[in-house]
This record gives sequence, structure tokens and C-alpha cells, in this order.
Amino acid sequence: MMTPSIKPGPEVLEAVIIRFVGDSGDGMQLTGTQFSDTSAMFGNDIATFPNYPAEIRAPQGSLYGVSGFQVHIGSVEISTPGDEVDLLVAMNPAGLKTNLHAVKPGHTIIVDTDAFTKKNLEKAQYEANPLEDGSLDNYRVIEVAMTSLTKEALKDIEGLDNKSITRTKNMFALGMVYWMYDRSLDHTIEFFNKKFKSKPAIIEANTKVLNTGYYFAETLELIPNAYTISPAKMDAGTYRIIMGNTATAWGFLAAAEKAGMELFLGSYPITPASDILHELVKHRHFGVKALQAEDEIAGISSAIGASFAGDLAITTTSGPGLALKGEAVGLAMMLELPLVVVNVQRGGPSTGLPTKTEQSDLLQALYGRNGESPLIILAASTPANCFDFAYEAAKLSLEHMTPVILLTDGYIANGSAPWKIKSVNDMPDIKNKVLSKPKENWHPYDRDKQSLARNWAIPGTPTFEHRVGGLEKDRVSGNVSYVPENHEYMTRIRAEKVQRVENYIPELSTEFADKGDLLVVGWGGTYGSLHTAVKQLNEQGIKTIGYAHFNYINPLPKNTEKILKQFKKVVVCELNTGQFASVLKSKFIGLDILKYNKIQGLPFSNGELVEKFKQLLK
Repeated sequence: MMTPSIKPGPEVLEAVIIRFVGDSGDGMQLTGTQFSDTSAMFGNDIATFPNYPAEIRAPQGSLYGVSGFQVHIGSVEISTPGDEVDLLVAMNPAGLKTNLHAVKPGHTIIVDTDAFTKKNLEKAQYEANPLEDGSLDNYRVIEVAMTSLTKEALKDIEGLDNKSITRTKNMFALGMVYWMYDRSLDHTIEFFNKKFKSKPAIIEANTKVLNTGYYFAETLELIPNAYTISPAKMDAGTYRIIMGNTATAWGFLAAAEKAGMELFLGSYPITPASDILHELVKHRHFGVKALQAEDEIAGISSAIGASFAGDLAITTTSGPGLALKGEAVGLAMMLELPLVVVNVQRGGPSTGLPTKTEQSDLLQALYGRNGESPLIILAASTPANCFDFAYEAAKLSLEHMTPVILLTDGYIANGSAPWKIKSVNDMPDIKNKVLSKPKENWHPYDRDKQSLARNWAIPGTPTFEHRVGGLEKDRVSGNVSYVPENHEYMTRIRAEKVQRVENYIPELSTEFADKGDLLVVGWGGTYGSLHTAVKQLNEQGIKTIGYAHFNYINPLPKNTEKILKQFKKVVVCELNTGQFASVLKSKFIGLDILKYNKIQGLPFSNGELVEKFKQLLK
């Protein structure tokens, strides 16, 4: 008597890296987002990296028109979207051509064979079909006629044209990947029901294709077994997957609630910052007032007016927009009014690489205004802590009566990660400088003895009438003053006020080692890459390498020089030509500060960092 065969359960993996690529109209961003959200619901730790062309609809089949979405999920700590890919889903030849280098030898590639036509192969600059010439022999290639199978699955659904049917093929690919990694379809089906609730035919089509892909994968002999990734061990709490831009918007909402103020956003759309505007306009019930202005200058000027009137005022932009806002930023600094300017950095100069990441606006944030105009500069470092640093930017601006520039970048703004939902009740208090009661012998530039922050008198409040403007002010009355000594006094007092913020921010700390042979230094959105590389070397037994990350750029933490002097070598890693390294060298003369830079519109890879650090340790 034969014993019936028992199908083995899913193989348990610690982590996996998946990349979806295709034309910009193939829905790769949606596909990757749905897989990420489903894995987050399962409890995995996650990091994502959307990568798409600047054109709204790049030429179909072209190499530079490829849109991609990479997701790294695991049962362990995940700090980056990862380097080498375990699974590549390529919806066309161009996607395969531009992403094959990232796939680990022996790992899996899924392709839509219907897209590998002679015309598409020529667009991708293939001389021969890679599915036939042996160039993919080092990989496990799963060839699927996704477009044909999608059309077959939907042939009986009425009310859909051929274009609408073809657009659902990304759900066929997603269904296959769901089966391969033991994911539930429920979250995505619920998404269909909400997004297309007025279009039942679209709901039915996407759901049917998703299921078709799932069960097709189950029958494939090329995929002998499914895999699973166990939930990650995280601190107790309620989590959600969040993008950096969304987290930034929510941080400002929390700050306005904590400060007891209404939130005003004056902005002009610009990639990759526009999603902050899109998110905030959803929350008018929280007292948000959002103005999409006719240009960058009008956006910031409206925010300055809202600040003068007593709102928590913000403006959002990217590098080109910050250049246009420069004069108005100087006005807000001169008025000594609270204002948060968010710069979601992208590749430059000029229009540059609008959908790619870079850190090249640091010196612009520090010095890109006429005259002596120092500001508080902060930099978020992960998609999740964009929330914390938006809140912190608002807090410091309100409490110190000066503009703050908050730097994020395209990598963390468009990337996503699990975020532990916070209660506003548990967040630090925000004490603004608004005067509510009449005060005898009041002057608009009376200052707090400790912080040097001036009073904040709201227009229309009796006895608090005063003048504002861009001309230099008398140190007490606020009236226009051309007295030379007064101008020098006001210039120095505004700078000292910003410098004293060092007494209100945390000191710098290091990870993995507090002294040794090499200190890796980073700032802003490079945190995940640098942390992961140093952690890897530490786990290999190299205990003399440490890591310090800067979120406070101006002023720097008070103990910065002390930390840097604890190591024989210091290397500053940043996505520019060495801007922060130059800042540190100018402030701490005599320290030997090395630099490692990348300016490709891409984040650091783990492999290149580990190799560089090993060279420096030799």
C-alpha cells in the first residue's frame, strides 16, 4: 500500500528582497505598495524603495521609462530596502535589462513573455531575446504569458475595454508573489472594494486576476514550494506602514494639536514634496488650512502672514523651490517669527533628477540667503521618524521664535516603514511665546533671558500694536533703525539665539562603539544604509568601528567635538560631494575628517559601504 505524499509547508526565511519593474503605466508602485502593506499587516519589519522616471508617462518600453518598487521584508531588523534581489518581477524587456544586475545568481526572475516582442526587445536594446540566448542560465526564470492569461480570465466580464483588462496584469504578478511568500489576498481585495466601490466591474476584474495569478503559481512546477517570513519582534503597540511624506504631515498635525494652534500650509506643488500637501488637505476637520499658491514665493509669503496672525505655519518644497523662497526665509528670520520650511531634497542642480534622491541642499539650507541669516536646521533620517522631526521642527520654531528648515529627501519621503502609532498626550509639551494678556511697558523685542526668544504678539490684541517688516529693527521698539551699532547688535543676537538652541536638543550619541579606530558619520536619510553596514562589521567581530548620526545640523549637539575625538579616523558618508564634511572641518579645525560620497540619484548600497569601511580600517 502506497503512503500518500504530503506537501511540505512553506520554507521559513529570515528576510527577502523583491523588486517589481515595468513601464510607468504597468502599476508597479501600486503592486509594491500592496505587497508591502500586506506584509506589514502580517507583522514583518519592512523597508521600501520606489524608483520611477521623472516623466508622467515615459515612452513605453524605453530603458529610461522603467518604473520600479523594491521591498525588503523580514523577521529581523530591516533598515534598508536591501542590495541584491531575491525575486525580480519584470513586466517587459526594459525592466529586465535595467535590473538584472541586482538579482542574486541562482535566484528567481518572473517575466511576462507576452511583452518580449521584437519591437520591445529593440526598444530595450537587446540584440537577441534573453529568454532564448542562454544569458539567463544562472537564474531560475519563470516565464508566464501574463497578458494573455489575464485576458483569458476576464473574457466573460462585461463593461471592460481591452485597455482596462490589460492594466490588471500587475495583479496577476502580485497574486503569484503572494502565493510564493505565503501572503493573504484579503488586504488587497479589501483595498479594491474601497478604492473602486462605485465601479463593481473593476473590483471584480482585479479580484479575479489576483486570484488567477495566485492559483497559477500554486500549479507551477517551477515553484516547488512557498516561502514564509515570520513576524518580526517589535515593541508592543499598534503599528502601521507609513511613508515619510505622510509621517511629516502627521508630525505637523500632532504639533498643532499639542500647541493648541491651527495649522497653516502655504505651498506650491513640487516633486518629491507634493504628497505632504496632498495629505494635509485631507484634514480640515483638524483645523488645517492649506493654500496651493501660484508659485513658491507666494506659498512661503502666505505662511509668513499666517504666522504673524498666530498660526503654526509651514511651507513645503524641494531644492529649486527653496532657492525661490530664499528672500522670504530671510524675512521670516528678520521678523523673528516661527515658520517651518520643509525641503524634500532631490537630485540637482536646476531640474536635475526630480524623482531621485540626493543630499546636496545642505549648504543651501545653511547659507543660501543674503546677509547674516542663521536658522535652525534639522534632518529626518527614516520614513517613520519624519513624524518626530516634523514635530521637533515645529516645537523649536514656536519656542525659539525663528524659522526652522527641516531636511528630508526623496529616499525616505517616498520610502515606507512600520511606525508605532503615538498619542499626542505622550509627546513633549510645546510652549509658544504668544502673549495673551495686556502687559505694561511691553516691547515687541523683549527677550527671554535664557533662550533669547522674543515675544509673539498677535495682531488685534489690545496694547500690543507694533510694526514689522524687512528693514532692520530697533532692538527694543521694533521700529526701523539705521543705527550701525544697533544693526550689529541685532545681527549677533539673532545668531546667538539660534546657537543657544544647543541647550535644548539632545547630545550626540554613538552606536556599536564609543571610541576606537573608525567613526562613521552620517546625517539625514543615509541612516539605514550606514547603520546596517556598521552593524554587519560589528557582527563579524570588528568592534573598533562606531557610528554617529546627526539629525541636528545647526546648531550641532554640544558634545560633537568630544565624540569625534574618541576615534582615530572619522569618515563622513553623504549623497553629495562632501558638504557636511566641509561643515565639520570648518568648525573643528585640526580634526582629520575623511569623506565618502555618492552622487548617482541612488542610496548607498550595503556592499559598497562595507568594502569602504574595511579599507579604512586597514
